[in-house]
Amino acid sequence: MPPPTSQTKATSGSGTKAATRTKVAKGPAAKVPAAKRPAGKPAAKADSGAKAAARPAVLTLSSKNYSSWSLRGFLMCRLAGLEIEEARVSADDPDIRAELLLQSSSFLVPRLDHDGMRIWDTLAIAEYLHELKPEAGLLPKDRAARAHCRSISGEMHSGFANLRSALPMNIKARHDGFKVWTGAQADIERILVIWRACLETYGGPYLFGAAPTLADAMYAPVCSRFTTYDVKLDAPTKAYCATMLALPAMQEWTRAALEEPDEMEELDVEF
Repeated sequence: MPPPTSQTKATSGSGTKAATRTKVAKGPAAKVPAAKRPAGKPAAKADSGAKAAARPAVLTLSSKNYSSWSLRGFLMCRLAGLEIEEARVSADDPDIRAELLLQSSSFLVPRLDHDGMRIWDTLAIAEYLHELKPEAGLLPKDRAARAHCRSISGEMHSGFANLRSALPMNIKARHDGFKVWTGAQADIERILVIWRACLETYGGPYLFGAAPTLADAMYAPVCSRFTTYDVKLDAPTKAYCATMLALPAMQEWTRAALEEPDEMEELDVEF
């Protein structure tokens, strides 16, 4: 998928500001070995550490209303405290439509370009951010909790296909009394078992205690789906959803989704 050249928006944990048009680099800059450098041409000076650090990362996203994977990547960057510029790929793009309609064999958005590297797939982005900013706490400090966090995040990443197809993310929509069929209901029940176990074991209000982690970013779109489709929850899981939906980064995303002009009839008219 060619990188977008649309207008980007610089964002950080503390706010949002307009940025100039940015073209996402296609990959690390080519390095010419000294032995092959043309005669008389000096070596390019490397960026200073301060200059390189000041250059923001670029997070490529698709629809904020429909794309659960874009939301996950965005939340991970926010939780890690990484300053980003957002680049958007329109939902009209054929490859993006295929991803949103679950017709694609792989998902290339969200995509993070940072420090000359390109990282795609939400779990790969999460692991990169954890290595970059371990102090942010995307993964718990305790080894057992960290393994648990990775396990349930991986389960969300690879599973729950019935939930995805029957209850697609649509932040703008509301379907009160929505009928959930057997396959999706089994996925919902499994997710609630995961949430209850985490909340009981680690004390809440987030899945692994007092602060949100990778797991919360992975399950945040489920909280949105449960709201859209009026899924009935017990007190602990309802409180967890409320906590996640009140997260500042989640509210920021929701506001943008409600203002988004993108429409996909396939995800709007079937219900």
